[in-house]
Amino acid sequence: MIRAVIFDMDGLLIDSEDLWRQAAEQVMQRVGVTLTDDLCRQTVGLSTKLFLDFCYAQQPWEGDHHHALENDILALGRQLIVDTVVPMPGALELVRYLHGAGYRLAVASASDRPLIEAVLRKLGLVGYFETWHSAELEAHGKPHPAVYLSTARLLGLAPHQCLALEDSHTGLRAAQAAGMLTVAVPAPYEYDDPKFDLAHFKMKSLADFDPQFLTLSPKLKPD
Repeated sequence: MIRAVIFDMDGLLIDSEDLWRQAAEQVMQRVGVTLTDDLCRQTVGLSTKLFLDFCYAQQPWEGDHHHALENDILALGRQLIVDTVVPMPGALELVRYLHGAGYRLAVASASDRPLIEAVLRKLGLVGYFETWHSAELEAHGKPHPAVYLSTARLLGLAPHQCLALEDSHTGLRAAQAAGMLTVAVPAPYEYDDPKFDLAHFKMKSLADFDPQFLTLSPKLKPD
């Protein structure tokens, strides 16, 4: 039985992917790296550290600036998000519905805990979530399942008692590897990409959430 719903944050609860890209583009210009649409799509859902590792493998730059670049991207991205964040369609309504129906709620995100809390406060949702956990506190980021496994432990639940909502393939793989029921909410440009067939369910918006999703087991993927 599903007892908790775990939300990703960036691109799922909030419309932040373009803000992170804006921050990364501004910072990466300093080392001569151009962020193409393809590169950005391949790195959706990765931590900033893994994003930089990916960029370096594609367009290596001189000097070891990874730590400074990471800090600057995070600082600028946080500021942009806190200043301009808006919820994704259906996000506020779904959180309130699930909370009212008695489900326990959590966030499992690649963003750091202070930013997660700042976003939830900005949206007026902090009181709806029992806990929030950052992949930055784990040895491995998504697609490793660590952040989801730890979030389940914080809730005192087994992974199979949790449903995970994800917009990225990276995050979907993490939740799936943790043994959770998964619902993918891909961006419009990749909604039909077969990589999201991994999910138990797929929808175009959080507004499309079907309460029947909560009645299945992760072991019972529908045809």
